[in-house]
Amino acid sequence: MDEMFDKLQAVADRYDELNELISDPEVIADTQKFMALSKEEGELRETVDKYHQYQDVTKQIKDDDELLREKLDGDMEAMVKDELKDLTEQKAQLEEDIKVLLLPKDPNDDKNIIMEIHGAAGGDEASLFAADLFSMYSKYAERQGWKTEIIDENATEVGGFKEIVMMISGDKVYSKLKYENGAHRVQRVPVTESAGRVHTSTATVGVMPEEEDVDIDIDPKDIRTDVYRSSGAGGQHINKTSSAVRMTHLPTGIVVAMQDERSQQQNRAKAMQILKARVYDYYKQQEESAYNAERKSAIGTGDRSERIRTYNYPQNRVTDHRIGLTLNKLDRIMNGELDDIIDALIVSDQAAKLEDLKNNG
Repeated sequence: MDEMFDKLQAVADRYDELNELISDPEVIADTQKFMALSKEEGELRETVDKYHQYQDVTKQIKDDDELLREKLDGDMEAMVKDELKDLTEQKAQLEEDIKVLLLPKDPNDDKNIIMEIHGAAGGDEASLFAADLFSMYSKYAERQGWKTEIIDENATEVGGFKEIVMMISGDKVYSKLKYENGAHRVQRVPVTESAGRVHTSTATVGVMPEEEDVDIDIDPKDIRTDVYRSSGAGGQHINKTSSAVRMTHLPTGIVVAMQDERSQQQNRAKAMQILKARVYDYYKQQEESAYNAERKSAIGTGDRSERIRTYNYPQNRVTDHRIGLTLNKLDRIMNGELDDIIDALIVSDQAAKLEDLKNNG
């Protein structure tokens, strides 16, 4: 416990130092430095607030203990004892909150994401379910005040998607949606099924943090870029110029093709954005596979082939298999009300990390 409070005091000292720095005219004049220090100050604020609350509660407990050593009348003694009971509970809760706040932060938590949804096993029905998942995440993003942008899509004749790729931007997007990586299974009667039998289909979801130049350095020599003429709708503009772009990252074999935008320059920029995210994700998955061979985390490996959730339409039920959570409100979840699932996954992840810290710390 002493070690934790040494750490807290160091955080509080740094917080005070940051507040002084961001009031310094020289720092204010340097926009980049000011923004970086303000961000750090914002990240420490909650931890320091909790620490100050903890200090106040601890002092009140000490004062009440001293009061009880004096001769008090019955009513006063009962009142102090009640207050002491409440304060002791508050202190225990603050200790738990602080432990969670001091857990190592995922460096990607603040980032925007690129989400890829693929219709997998189940043909047309899988592509329709991919479209349903796209709608669910879009509505969730809207509820969070985030912005969504479709980067690439491959639609099917029945109105679904073989694949759809979107960028979700906003506050701490990755911290909430990183748990969506994996295979999502649906059980329902397909619209094409006349006999009314329940079918099982699958769609996979990939969530990758959007990578800035500083996060991953791709050697231009490792990228082969081919340009070709766009195909599909677009009237007279199409096929006159080679505006479509295909980029291949030679070391990993990852390929990104982009033809949505009107100009080759725009397609290059979007293709590079996705390529960076996929290459980063590829190396991260390799690192995590090695790590997870030694220890399986409570919420799984993040492997896209791992079945993480089942959506059962006839019973209006959604089950997250990683944490054994079942909710009988599929209709609301598909409408973007994902908070209960995501909050439970975050709590489960934090509990696993605290357990790890206890065992290895």
